[in-house]
Amino acid sequence: MQNKGLVKLFALLFGLVSIYQLSFTFKNNSIESQAKAIANSDTVKEAKYLDSLSNQDVYNLGIAKYTYNEVKENAMNLGLDLKGGVNVILQVSVKDILKGLANQTSDPTFNKALDDASELQKNGQNTYLEDFFIAFDAIKGDSKLASPDIFYTRALDGEIDGNMTDDEVKPVIERKIDESIVSAFEVLRKRIDEFGVTSPNIQRLGNSGRILVELPGVKDAERATKLLQSTAQLEFWDVYNKALFNDFLIQANETLKNIAKASETTTIENVEEASTEDDKISDLLGDDPDSTAVEKNPLRDLLFQAQDPAALALLNIKDKETVSEYLNMPQIRHLLPAEQRNVIFAFGKPKKDSELIDLYALKGNREGVPELGGGVVVDARQDYDPMGKPLVSMQMNSKGAKIWEEMTGRAYTQGSQIAIVLDNIVYSAPGVTTGAIAGGNSQISGSFTLNEATDLANVLRAGKLPAKADIIQSDVVGPSLGQEAIDSGKMSFLIALGLVLLWMIFYYGKAGLFADIAMLFNIVLLFGVLSGLGAVLTLPGIAGIVLTIGMSVDANVLIFERVREELAKGKDQKTAIKDGFANALSSILDANVTTGLTALILFVFGTGPIKGFATTLLIGIGTSLFTAIFITRLLVDWYVNKGGKLEFSTGLTKNLFRNISINFLKKRKIAYVISAVFILVSLGSLFTNKLDQGVDFVGGRTYQVRFAEPVSASEIAGVLSAEDVFGSADVKSIGASNDLKITTKYKINETSGEVDEEIRSKLYNALQPHLTNISYDEFKDLNDVTKQIGVMESYKVSPSIADDIKQASFWAILGSLIVVFLYILFRFKRWQFSLGAVAAVFHDVLIVLGIFSLTYKFMPFTMEIDQAFIAAILTVIGYSLNDTVVVFDRIREFFNEHTSWPFDKVINASLSSTLSRTLNTSLTTLVVLLAIFIFGGDSIRGFMFALIVGVIVGTYSSLFIATPIMYDSVKKAGDATDALKVKEKEVEEDAKA
Repeated sequence: MQNKGLVKLFALLFGLVSIYQLSFTFKNNSIESQAKAIANSDTVKEAKYLDSLSNQDVYNLGIAKYTYNEVKENAMNLGLDLKGGVNVILQVSVKDILKGLANQTSDPTFNKALDDASELQKNGQNTYLEDFFIAFDAIKGDSKLASPDIFYTRALDGEIDGNMTDDEVKPVIERKIDESIVSAFEVLRKRIDEFGVTSPNIQRLGNSGRILVELPGVKDAERATKLLQSTAQLEFWDVYNKALFNDFLIQANETLKNIAKASETTTIENVEEASTEDDKISDLLGDDPDSTAVEKNPLRDLLFQAQDPAALALLNIKDKETVSEYLNMPQIRHLLPAEQRNVIFAFGKPKKDSELIDLYALKGNREGVPELGGGVVVDARQDYDPMGKPLVSMQMNSKGAKIWEEMTGRAYTQGSQIAIVLDNIVYSAPGVTTGAIAGGNSQISGSFTLNEATDLANVLRAGKLPAKADIIQSDVVGPSLGQEAIDSGKMSFLIALGLVLLWMIFYYGKAGLFADIAMLFNIVLLFGVLSGLGAVLTLPGIAGIVLTIGMSVDANVLIFERVREELAKGKDQKTAIKDGFANALSSILDANVTTGLTALILFVFGTGPIKGFATTLLIGIGTSLFTAIFITRLLVDWYVNKGGKLEFSTGLTKNLFRNISINFLKKRKIAYVISAVFILVSLGSLFTNKLDQGVDFVGGRTYQVRFAEPVSASEIAGVLSAEDVFGSADVKSIGASNDLKITTKYKINETSGEVDEEIRSKLYNALQPHLTNISYDEFKDLNDVTKQIGVMESYKVSPSIADDIKQASFWAILGSLIVVFLYILFRFKRWQFSLGAVAAVFHDVLIVLGIFSLTYKFMPFTMEIDQAFIAAILTVIGYSLNDTVVVFDRIREFFNEHTSWPFDKVINASLSSTLSRTLNTSLTTLVVLLAIFIFGGDSIRGFMFALIVGVIVGTYSSLFIATPIMYDSVKKAGDATDALKVKEKEVEEDAKA
């Protein structure tokens, strides 16, 4: 090997840099373990201890000192599934932005186009704005976008005028929408920065108004999601004196009673028309038990006397919608005096440890716009009142300060209050006792916890969102589940690594030991590069690393098998090693490039944990090539040059797979029949039994719930499928019988936080008989590291993003097939090779899908088709191609070495000579995958099962499908020798490349 000195230098530098980079991870883990020990599992104490170290030097390397923040920043980032935390995709409402740009117009054509666009979104791939333009063009008639009732408004004056055509207006609207989404992105970024999460990730997804936010390790998941969704729409309203509404509430109650009586009369008349049999039954049952009941008061029975002098009444939070509906009925609002007709009935913030809220009457106006809005706030901070209770202090700009002085002066004179409203909730309604307040200083109080006051100050300081942002996809993992994943991931990794290391020594002797050293160095490099790049390590990422071990073995197996062949030809040891490494290079490069191409496609189209899998696989390919080709060679040459002798085998394996001569082509027709049967059965099952599609592809909400004792999945499914719960629910056991995965499509199209809370509440109430005396807060809490019962993980995908995931998965698979077809065509110069390889891939994918379709109903682990499964399919494609390309390389080589051989003899000899490598690599890869399957986490078991099936089927197809199809297609073309013969010079050039 040339340039040994340079290789040694690079190896030394790469090794030192990787160890240096990994040292931060070890130091960070040590500090966090110490913090947990000191805090004795108290997360608040733990956080305070770590905060105290933020800017202190905790790591001294001699040449430099590092604070805890710097150590944490340089440590390896753990993903959501390993550390717990929040991963959400927010959809900024383009519909709301359009309404704002049109000044909340009531134009019927505009609003009809908005509704039609919402319908188009359910089954389309366009952005909302594109669908709005399509919908508007379809119904506009004589209307145009630049009309005064739509976009020719004061807000857009100078950018849109009444003479512009729709085609001229559309680019302006597109730009304004984009500006609003950028504004939303910046607001969210500022909020996250203030939240203090380590290594957050926030990025815009295309131009659809979607924003990805990843907060690994966040301590309070519910608090984080509320922070992200809060629009921070701050408003200041004058409050009516409640005495003005006493008579109104009495009249409203009487009117509602009369409406109810009229409804009852209609019902009685309908009942009197029923059959006489019903009358007989009534006589038997006796009088109506409600006939002597106390007369009901629809409104008065729901309201209680409020303690807040500004509030009209107090009510239970569950009655909020009913009261709101009553007070906004046209018949009820008509009872108000003309000067109060614009009143806004608003509700307060729930009382601490209570389900009660206040009802307020705000002085509205015809435009529905507050006299003072939150845009005037230039600073906000968390503070305390004289009683030591948290509140938020605000500072306004000069314009806001002037209006605030007028409002507070008026409130002082009239003895009234000013309501401080955030996102349509009245946080407080203080009176003014000291006269007009100058300078623009104000405060918001409202029974805050310290965290609530801090978050409110943060969102006010960061600014309001230009429109509401709904969570259309979310994955919230509790830290206890993350710790379990880390433990199972470590165990599977160590077991797989140990088995592979032992196998290499057993099969190749001392040469296997050198390969093991190179493999361990490969792992150090891989983790070092991941840490240095700031990549996030996920559970699928660990699977990618373990798969990298298998690939590293494959490269060494290819080399050692070629060296054994050269030794069998009678060459001396040094020459055999030199020629073995040189001859294996082409196959190694081709095999790794094809796998790398599928990993690259996965990286481009994948999201979240799947992108982590692709990242580790891509890095692993690079480090595996470097260590297998150069480090193993350095160690082998060093040992041989000092007089050592290497057999590249042991006594038990020396003659394994030697002098094999199997007529594979003679058996191809039998293989075709077997494969045809498997494919037909698979297709039949796919059309009839279908696949178990996860929420990634169909939308819905999934909860992993853990119980103290084993429970029946079918019994729980029956409870949750009741009409008064979810109507339908899918329940599966995950691993142990006390772990259930519960999926529901209840209110699938509604993505608000209120609906999420409603579903969690329904879930808790339905499961209560099976839970062991835990409160609702304990049930849904995902922050407890030691949690053993309740919700361990929640996952939500809206139908719109599910369609996008499904489409991206389709393009990922199709794209990988096209790219690989073209690469093989480029490398082997004939379409017959590409046809054989792609046919084998189709064969493998269909059979894997078929087995999943046939078995998902009775397997003891989840076999859902989700993004992880797509990653498995792409890995199977890469593995199948890896095997096939090695065989094709040998075919090309034999055609040049044995020009007098018949076509079929070349094929059979090539397959026979690579059989040792094929079975050896398949066996080691299967050992790795089985270790993860058995000892890894429950959540990754289906993923591993797909890979295990794929490796077995891929090994079979490379021998009995890919090569025979290539042979038959070349033979049919009648140019076997000319088609496959490659000039010696071309082979040498390929090897050098």
